[in-house]
Amino acid sequence: MSLNLDELAPAFIREVIPYKPGKSIDELKREYGLETIIKLASNESPLPPSQKVKVAIEQAAHDVARYPEDAAPVLRERLAKKDGVKPEQIVIGAGSSENLGMLIRCFVSEGDEVVVSEHAFSVYRIFGKMSGASIIQTAAKHYGHDLEAMLAAVTEKTKIVFIANPNNPTGTWLTFNEIQNFLKEVPENVLVVLDEAYYEYVEDENYQSAISLLDQHTNLVITRTFSKAYGLGSLRVGYSISSSDLVNYMMRVRYSFNCNSIAVAAALAALEDKDYLEKNLANNHQGLIYLKSCFDKLGLEYVPSATNFILVKVGERAMDVFNALLKEGVIVRPTVADGLADFLRVSVGLPEENQLFITKFEKVLKEIL
Repeated sequence: MSLNLDELAPAFIREVIPYKPGKSIDELKREYGLETIIKLASNESPLPPSQKVKVAIEQAAHDVARYPEDAAPVLRERLAKKDGVKPEQIVIGAGSSENLGMLIRCFVSEGDEVVVSEHAFSVYRIFGKMSGASIIQTAAKHYGHDLEAMLAAVTEKTKIVFIANPNNPTGTWLTFNEIQNFLKEVPENVLVVLDEAYYEYVEDENYQSAISLLDQHTNLVITRTFSKAYGLGSLRVGYSISSSDLVNYMMRVRYSFNCNSIAVAAALAALEDKDYLEKNLANNHQGLIYLKSCFDKLGLEYVPSATNFILVKVGERAMDVFNALLKEGVIVRPTVADGLADFLRVSVGLPEENQLFITKFEKVLKEIL
């Protein structure tokens, strides 16, 4: 008699649809035998790691036979100094997604509710379903979060409200006043998780991090990552900032040695390399201007973005355009699973990558549309 996994796994786990990342460069090379490929799909930094990061990685590699120092205390101290908080308010994760998972494991059970917005990061729904919670999704407002609708969706069963600011995959953002007013209205026993993975890129003067609100709202958790502006995507380093009491709970479900010593060393070096960060942000600023100007010339609608990617409306044959671009050696991101079937998400690359994308994009559009 064989093992029946459908009977062994809880019903809510059987309903989970695994997160599907975008195609990798190596995968596309294998599929189409291409040599020249550009990847503008995963909102990564287009710049190679800085020399400071490379040196830190090389030095840390000498000690890989040893376990890393648990909970990354030096990195916590450095981040606390940068963000004006205490080290005991910070939890380091293997990417900020791990911190999201810790919060779910701590506070959400079967029968609870998790509130998310339409067109928001799919991992929020996946993690919520993994706990057996009901996912309450509110309609988007101008492709972003409708905070009034999210507030109205909160019930006595709600445990967590997830807000991405700026939002992935749409690039939209909320002002500081909007976040502040929302937090004033949310019940104190409901956690508000504010995902600031892309906050470094925002240039709008009305936007700012919500860190200054932590003292006023003990139910607020802010998550961040080194995968984007700091260019450490493959090393998986993220963190959360919240009350020390909340951290104490997260530490109960955090896996021991969850961040490896090479990743931590690279993160420390990246924090010190302000030149790299400034260069990355400048490249992104110019790249967004270029892509928007090209979309304007092509007469294509796009969603204003405060991030390192932009959502462009292609139409009902968006998947055909996506697949045709793959054959041209260009990887972008379809957003069908995000309820945006007519759109493609394009990450900002280096200038030459952006130009090549536009050349291939124009060619494919002429052939398909």
